[in-house]
Amino acid sequence: MTKEEYSVTGMTCSACSSRVEKCIAKLNGIEKVSVNLLTNSMRVEYDESLLTGQQIVDAVVKAGYGAASKTAHAETARGMKPVEEEQRHMKERLIISFFFLIPLMYISMGHMIGLPMPGFLSGIENGVSFAFTQLLLCIPVILVNRKYYTKGFQTLAHLAPNMDSLIAVGSSASLIYGIFAIYRMSYGLGHGNTELVERYYHDLYFESAAMILTLITLGKFLEARSKGKTGEAIKKLMDLAPKTACVERDGQEVPVPVEQVVTGDVIIVRPGEAIPADGYILEGSAGIDESAITGESIPVQKQAGEKVIAATINKTGYIRIKATGVGEETTFSRIIKLVEEASSSKAPIAKMADRIAGFFVPAVMGIALLTMGVWLLCGADFEFALSCGICVLVISCPCALGLATPVAIMAGTGKGAENGILIKSGEALETAHNIQCVVLDKTGTITEGRPTVTDVVMTDPAIARQELLEIAFGLEEKSEHPLAEAIIAFAKENRVRPALVQSFEAIPGKGVKGTVKGNVYLAGNLRMMEEANISTSGVESVLDHLADDGKTTMLFADDTHVFGIIGVADVIKPTSAEAVRQLKKQGIDVIMLTGDRYRTARAIQRETQIDSVIAEVLPRDKEIEIAKLQEQGKVVAMIGDGINDAPALARADVGIAIGAGTDVAIESADIVLLKNDLQDAVTAIGLSKAVIRNIKQNLFWAFFYNTLGIPVAAGVLYPTLGLKLNPMISAAAMSMSSIFVVTNALRLRNFKAPGTQTKVTGTQPFSSQTEDREQNCDDMTEKKDNTIKAKENTTMITMKINGMMCPHCQAAVKKALEAFPGVTADVNLEEKAAYITGDADKDALVKAVMDAGYEVTAVE
Repeated sequence: MTKEEYSVTGMTCSACSSRVEKCIAKLNGIEKVSVNLLTNSMRVEYDESLLTGQQIVDAVVKAGYGAASKTAHAETARGMKPVEEEQRHMKERLIISFFFLIPLMYISMGHMIGLPMPGFLSGIENGVSFAFTQLLLCIPVILVNRKYYTKGFQTLAHLAPNMDSLIAVGSSASLIYGIFAIYRMSYGLGHGNTELVERYYHDLYFESAAMILTLITLGKFLEARSKGKTGEAIKKLMDLAPKTACVERDGQEVPVPVEQVVTGDVIIVRPGEAIPADGYILEGSAGIDESAITGESIPVQKQAGEKVIAATINKTGYIRIKATGVGEETTFSRIIKLVEEASSSKAPIAKMADRIAGFFVPAVMGIALLTMGVWLLCGADFEFALSCGICVLVISCPCALGLATPVAIMAGTGKGAENGILIKSGEALETAHNIQCVVLDKTGTITEGRPTVTDVVMTDPAIARQELLEIAFGLEEKSEHPLAEAIIAFAKENRVRPALVQSFEAIPGKGVKGTVKGNVYLAGNLRMMEEANISTSGVESVLDHLADDGKTTMLFADDTHVFGIIGVADVIKPTSAEAVRQLKKQGIDVIMLTGDRYRTARAIQRETQIDSVIAEVLPRDKEIEIAKLQEQGKVVAMIGDGINDAPALARADVGIAIGAGTDVAIESADIVLLKNDLQDAVTAIGLSKAVIRNIKQNLFWAFFYNTLGIPVAAGVLYPTLGLKLNPMISAAAMSMSSIFVVTNALRLRNFKAPGTQTKVTGTQPFSSQTEDREQNCDDMTEKKDNTIKAKENTTMITMKINGMMCPHCQAAVKKALEAFPGVTADVNLEEKAAYITGDADKDALVKAVMDAGYEVTAVE
């Protein structure tokens, strides 16, 4: 199947888009077609062995419209954008229309309110001159707005009338009747029948024809300006794309247009410059502002070998990068394409409006004829019946009906893109508002996805903590186990040197062992200790306590006893608990689906207050669990990393990939959250609810307007209340209905995420006690209490620091300060300060920070 997008010209209302969609859907080989009135675009999925792109274009042309294939970024091409060009032409038409309409209205109605009138146009005797002058002023308005007639009568000839057909027929009826009146007045003057002249003198409809065309054009112009605002988010994204790149060619730095950058090019990026292509850093380091992609304002520190993304900004540092993705292959370009496709896609709720629009215009024309017939049968004169018929035609425009859905979807998907939320289709947007159950993957979704040392427990007072860490470092640096990485990182943070290990041996599924200074040491799980006949009778309570907190334990022993335990856990993201709370507040069931042990999953459940847990599930079985929930009649959303969870994401009613801009995530999910934050899932669901609510408001207004407007225009209230609309008022009402719908959709630009995000600094492990603990297994509780009391009696030092730019700097300062025994430091990036507790010398602390490359401005 081939997917292609086309620009469609000439569509003015939902009847047009419905007509185009029906004509294309009939073609042999068409799998799927979606026509969007707002963006004047058509997306087609077809079998190229049965159908060609030219045949599709020909079918659109045959239906009475224009079509041309376009790329996802056609609007960025050189020259004036089609939307802006259309607005310019519309503005010119509007100016010319008003230029002739104003004197026309003065002549036709000025005498009614006592305004002075030229002598040759005054009185019954000058009736023909009076009428003919109005015709001359009306003709330029008709000519400049002839588009309504050419398109309207063309679609009428194809038996597929649209909004233009209503305008063309209504204004033509006014014009023809006015010309007929001139002939009747001429006859009356020639035969001395002043009564006949006076009758038609007051029943000319030239001003109605001109006013209808002018007001419709004014409404269209205001509507186009408002519709342009709904796409501002996409335009802002496009404006972030870099225009040039500095590339190394033959040993020289050469500035080239970004279109000329090719895969494999080495690009120089200096501070303040935008990165022109996806790639990885060859040389240097820099703080990269990725807000264009993730919405996260704090720069991310990048080192050599790390990936960078096009359109992000190099804030600090000189880097050389190698391009791996250029042009439309960059992550940034794919994001824009996704947003554009979502904006032009059609939600299921729009199909109802399309079905109605298909027969709406023919029905209105029938109602107009019926209205005229009924009034004539009731004894009304022809002028009255004609006026009522014209009012019905003009007021019943289906514009509002056609715009109700697409303007809201474009505004909603654009707002999502601003917040790092990519909604891939209107269908996903609509389904998300009905979500009843959210299933969360654990690793990388609720938690950070990387293990961290949380506890160091000493079980033998004769062995110091430093010695345990040296032995652990020495043993684990030779291991490839994920827990080893956490222990090594912790040891490095604490400036521990690894012990020299000989005779190293890894025992799969159990642990490692080796010799240090002639003594054999073991590091592993409980099974390893049992098989080595090493007693663990004194440490079971510690192991149970750590296991209840969801932590994995590593036991360290010599050939006689266990002398230390290190607890490792995957820490919960700072915003996960608040996100779960917000989901539950919306009445959504929250379930955690994980392959981890049930005991670990229960620990996370306690910390985050998740409703229920499904644990020890293999990746291939996650899809089955989603299906079981769906069988219970629930609308299920799955939130995962988009790689291991791809089958479950595809199975769910709405698949949400978190913290990923990867190809796998984008392909497998319906919604992609670029930031690694579960709160964005709450925002996405809230945005969906807001958009669907907005669409329903728009559809209600469109139906209510037509339901109320058509009877009033037909003169139903005239016999009882004497209320009858003028065709000019009908034209104004029709224009205002479309403007109302677009303006209502624009309110989505002010959307705020539901609830308030709790600001949390750092990360939280499963247990609320986050300090590393040096505890003897016999008096863990007592030591914990003593530690807290000691902290309360310790003086706090506040150190003001300049030069911290990013979380990497924050971590570096914290590491330098906490290298001193007994010192803890809370480093605040926003306040450029460190809050230190401990007994270390102030001068030594200042020197440590200065040695790390930062400036200390004050110590309090």
